[in-house]
Amino acid sequence: MRENRPVRDESLRSSCFASLDVLQAQYGPELPYAVLAGGFQFRGGKVPFLNRAYGIYRAGAVQRGPAALSINSAFAQKRYQDEGTADGVLYRYQDGPIDNHFNSWLRQAHLLGVPLVYFIGTRPNWYRPEYPAFVEADHPATRSVLISFGEIRGAYDEREPVRIRDEIERRYVLRQVKQRIHQAQFRGAVLPAYRDRCGICSLKETRLLDAAHITADIEERGVPLVSNGLSLCSIHHRAFDHDLVGVDADYRVLVSPRLLEEDDGPMLDLLKGFHTQPLHVPRAAALRPDRERLAERFERFLDRA
Repeated sequence: MRENRPVRDESLRSSCFASLDVLQAQYGPELPYAVLAGGFQFRGGKVPFLNRAYGIYRAGAVQRGPAALSINSAFAQKRYQDEGTADGVLYRYQDGPIDNHFNSWLRQAHLLGVPLVYFIGTRPNWYRPEYPAFVEADHPATRSVLISFGEIRGAYDEREPVRIRDEIERRYVLRQVKQRIHQAQFRGAVLPAYRDRCGICSLKETRLLDAAHITADIEERGVPLVSNGLSLCSIHHRAFDHDLVGVDADYRVLVSPRLLEEDDGPMLDLLKGFHTQPLHVPRAAALRPDRERLAERFERFLDRA
């Protein structure tokens, strides 16, 4: 007699991951909910990626197995606050009975060891999908599970989600995920304050915009506040990080004297054109760059000029 094994819905999960690969190639690492709401193709039909109202999602009749396909956390969500630990992220059960269908789907993901998608809200109606994620441990006493992160490995047409067993490697991947989440959420707060444009050149293509730290996040005072950030296009962000462009406490953009003396074509001439121009800052005073932080950072710019 053939043993009845729990269904893992591996084909469905592979289709979900592959579809997210395509969407991220098109839109970037953060995806608008309007795009995610369209779902992904699977066996002739459309399957939703997530259920943002309830957080824990299983794809209804399309799924034969009992385990969740995805989980999500909304931006600035107060009711369910995920907690980062050295080993992963603690994700809370839904309210209500411990064995309700949402919590059962989550706990079954742990029992079966299946990969799922963790959609992390980075700003209102925007999500960064991290996958594959795994329910590493189940803690009924505290009504939470521990989420760890794996990797997608293999050739393009043979990519497979891999669970990382080595503790050191798992913690390294977790640090990378946490850094991506931090940057995405910081970006999600800074860019809207600048009306989704570069503070130096006013470029409005969001896929080319970054949130640059004034005081670096690796420093003790490098807190993820809008007042510690600048919305910059990729070129100006890189120039700012390398002290080729500085911003003083009066919100004035300065180009390094070394660059001003160089003659290297129209791209450099365009960069030089912003020398002594005002930085475009948020309308709300509380969201504008902290002048004290800018002054400290500008001293470094002058030292390296």
